Amino acid sequence: MKNLFEETIINGMTLGNRFVRSATWEGMCEKDGRPTSRLASCYRDLAFGGVGLIITGYAFVRPDGKQLPGKMGIHSDDFAVEIQTLTRTVHNEGGRICVQLVHAGGQTTTKTAGRRPLAPSSVKVEQFPEEPEAMSKEDIDEIVAAFGEGARRAKAYGFDAVQLHAAHGYLINQFLSPLTNRRTDGYGGSLQNRCRFLLEVYSRVRSEVGADFPVLVKLNGSDNLEGGVLLEDAVYASRLLDQEKIDAIEVSGGTSASGEETPVRIKIDAPEREAYNLALAREIKEAVRCPVMVVGGFRSLEVINKAIREDGIDYISMARPFIREPQLLRRWKGGDTSPARCISCNGCFKPGLKEGGIYCVVEKREEQKRKKTPRLKNK
Repeated sequence: MKNLFEETIINGMTLGNRFVRSATWEGMCEKDGRPTSRLASCYRDLAFGGVGLIITGYAFVRPDGKQLPGKMGIHSDDFAVEIQTLTRTVHNEGGRICVQLVHAGGQTTTKTAGRRPLAPSSVKVEQFPEEPEAMSKEDIDEIVAAFGEGARRAKAYGFDAVQLHAAHGYLINQFLSPLTNRRTDGYGGSLQNRCRFLLEVYSRVRSEVGADFPVLVKLNGSDNLEGGVLLEDAVYASRLLDQEKIDAIEVSGGTSASGEETPVRIKIDAPEREAYNLALAREIKEAVRCPVMVVGGFRSLEVINKAIREDGIDYISMARPFIREPQLLRRWKGGDTSPARCISCNGCFKPGLKEGGIYCVVEKREEQKRKKTPRLKNK
């Protein structure tokens, strides 16, 4: 029977347990994407807390693929020193770190991208801030190459793995989705064609890092959106990736336009509201041989253990709980098995925009309250 705190191996990468810190935007990089010491400290805390695998916030492979401020870039050799410092910091704490590669596609703005956003098709949908420009074959080839270059840098700079972000409405997901992909060439129409960009990106990345370097993918099991990626689409894409020897699939769901079924849902206040992507992950797990991770609302050990031991999932991914409690796993391992203290309010992302870095606003508020509360003197 699988144990949450047992060692596992993904293509030569040894992990201390079955917990993954799922990628989340931290807002802790310079304007050009250069990582800061604050970001390195954030990852150091997660490694010290015992997270098996840390997946970074999404790193753009080209400047026109940037979305939010403070986002990390993996598009330039100019950041080598800072990124090597970051990976070394994690390794010094015994951790493992994977960089997530992304291009935002149409899910950015002209102001942020420095040009009209690129997407599979020039369509105006809710998830796009403005109508993007349809990508030419040359655009496709160049961005595929940029993913490969990003992966090459990642391996050279000390990352233990790379993950392709093919979920949440970003560029790879845009090619997979018939809602955002209206192309009539070899990249559109049939599901096989809509998977072509994903497979070309994966193939280029694999050729750059080699067969013995872990390459993961984050995939929507469903876009939870009318006209978007369906479960059967995700299962099909997962099988293709599995055949090409992808090393692990992290299953998520939703886009920014998915209403209450976005990737970061609120009010996860009871076990029955947890694990909201688990049913999708189970279907994908049955279709593939590679390890499957699942993210989405995990808060209690009871639900987590069931997903691993009964549902056959290989790894549990969490993001927001580790923002509030970087040492959550130490607490659980130490015997305090009460649920994660994260209340799923999403307040942690606001400081990323206003103060240059995410943190748990609830925890900070409670800490300030404790400091203001006078202590009774012993008499």
